Amino acid sequence: MSTRASATRYARALFDVALQESIVERAEQDLSAFSALIAQHPSLHSALTHPAIPGVKKRNLIQELASRLGLSTPVTKVLTMLAERDRLAIVPDLLDIYRERLLDFQQVVRAEITTADEMPADRATALRDRLTRATGRRVMLTTKVNPEILGGIVTRIGTMVYDGSLAAQLAKMRERLTSSQ
Repeated sequence: MSTRASATRYARALFDVALQESIVERAEQDLSAFSALIAQHPSLHSALTHPAIPGVKKRNLIQELASRLGLSTPVTKVLTMLAERDRLAIVPDLLDIYRERLLDFQQVVRAEITTADEMPADRATALRDRLTRATGRRVMLTTKVNPEILGGIVTRIGTMVYDGSLAAQLAKMRERLTSSQ
């Protein structure tokens, strides 16, 4: 089974338990803190993911880290289970998937807008408000600048892309002109 599929199963189970215990945000914070810790300490990451280190030692280390970090019980149990099964390498994917589920639960959608020039904050806020009305969800908006689009705006909401850039319009026009000959 792929690591992404495995991480999805663990994230789903953790989310369900966290939801029952009303700690969905705390579980995300706990996973994030643990993930940041192992990302900041390569030797710790290596010790937790090295196949030659027995699962019992990894489990004990996880329990000690969880105690020091004050992690919630469901997160500690999942991390302990991953340690025993030598699957701690999936923690970054597990965190990403958990965050996706949390945003979906909170009725939040991520949107990314790309413009040729920096967008003023008031225009970005107005666009976020329009996207909120259009999607019926709260929108987390990020902005990017890409001079190659020449002008206009490219909006990505989830997997949907709405390309209103000048570069895309010119490409369509070129396509129509060359196909009509």
